Amino acid sequence: MPTTLTLKNIPDFIYERLKLSAQAHRRSMNSEAIVCLEAVLLPARVTPADRLARARELRATLPEGKFQERDIDELKREGRP
Repeated sequence: MPTTLTLKNIPDFIYERLKLSAQAHRRSMNSEAIVCLEAVLLPARVTPADRLARARELRATLPEGKFQERDIDELKREGRP
């Protein structure tokens, strides 16, 4: 059964952003708040195949020959303390 949640002391700028977002998506403020909470709190369900396909798409957009595996490994090592 759904639960009721009351939010207090919401900053005016957050309230206005939520209101504008609800209007833009043609939802009630309540529905928009739920959608926002779901987007932040629930993990995205991406299958390994989808993740791999996206990585291949991104790799295809890189300039050819620009990034080699050894270059990527070196950049990873540089980012570590």
